[in-house]
Amino acid sequence: MTPAADAAPAGRSVTGPSGGGGGPLAGVRIVELGGIGPGPFAGMILADLGADVVRVDRPAEHGSPSRHPILHRGRRSVTADLKDPRGVGLVGKLIDGADALIEGFRPGVTERLGLGPGPCLERNPRLVYGRMTGWGQDGPLAQAPGHDINYIAVAGALAQIGPADGDPVVPLNLFGDMGGGGLLLALGISAALYSARATGRGQVVDAAMTDGTAIQLALLQGLLRTGQWTEGRGSNLFDGAAPFYRTYRCADGLHMAVGCVERQFYAETLRVLGLTGDPLFARQHDRGAWPAMAAKLAEVFAGRTRDDWTARFDGTETCVTPVLDWTEAARHPHNAGRGTYRITPDGYPEPGTAPRFLGTPSPEPRPAVVTGSDTDAVLRQAGIGADEVAALRSAGVIG
Repeated sequence: MTPAADAAPAGRSVTGPSGGGGGPLAGVRIVELGGIGPGPFAGMILADLGADVVRVDRPAEHGSPSRHPILHRGRRSVTADLKDPRGVGLVGKLIDGADALIEGFRPGVTERLGLGPGPCLERNPRLVYGRMTGWGQDGPLAQAPGHDINYIAVAGALAQIGPADGDPVVPLNLFGDMGGGGLLLALGISAALYSARATGRGQVVDAAMTDGTAIQLALLQGLLRTGQWTEGRGSNLFDGAAPFYRTYRCADGLHMAVGCVERQFYAETLRVLGLTGDPLFARQHDRGAWPAMAAKLAEVFAGRTRDDWTARFDGTETCVTPVLDWTEAARHPHNAGRGTYRITPDGYPEPGTAPRFLGTPSPEPRPAVVTGSDTDAVLRQAGIGADEVAALRSAGVIG
């Protein structure tokens, strides 16, 4: 991927206004215990929506640039040694004034540290305690290691992705880590915050990537139940088997995405391709004809470049679009016009905030800060004096 320095949409520069003071979650305070993947994604989403998120990292990382400049954006950063009771005490003071906490350790780790739900909710009964794991807090695999690929495999999603005559295809780490993990945790925390404000009582939110993957299968499992889906990979409407819902390689090796499911879009696609009246395409949903239809469409698309096809389909109602890489996506007129991507000072695309709130718009996200750079200010706000901060730093409890 190459930088996209020329693609910055107006008003969407990463060097714009600082976050804070806006968004639907303005005034919400969250403590995030440093982790990887889906937990930080949840923290990013909540910070994007205006929450004041303080991330707690290890003192050994103090002073280092963030390893995840997008996932860690919009937070303040402190460092504290959670293996030292004094570090645990510092985090406890932050929890006293927090609305929610995010942790992504294996079940039982925060309990052993003294930061489990019991003591945290005892000192702050309104606290929403968000837990992010792959397998969940209970069940036979709760203590087993794993990654996105394992969670979506056991949840039944991975087996459905890929060609009929090939192996399952890994869909990046979007299904488990992001959609079924961090995004689900952010939703759960938001719902629990609403409940806490109504009842005065916090609660634990147990977000598991296996559960989050499974719930994303609701539509397809409903189609299976009504006889409109089979469990065979690459044999259904939305898994690449349908010739009108798949990608095609063009003359330059790039691809077009075809999604003309509805009859009127299907007919218009055939017109643009010069296939109107071809008897092979007369019965769109004749599965027996799908392989031959796909072979013919592949032949037609291979005759022109992607950009040529893009120009031919532009302005038509066909549901046919180019397949873009990240740099191209940032430059695309629609994405640039909406500010879907921000462009960083070094010229790389970064997703903007989503969804959009017209009444309480989200602030422009702040860039990720140097790890631990807010330690003194955050501890001072928590009522910890300068002498105590100095002593803790001297003892290596904070960076």
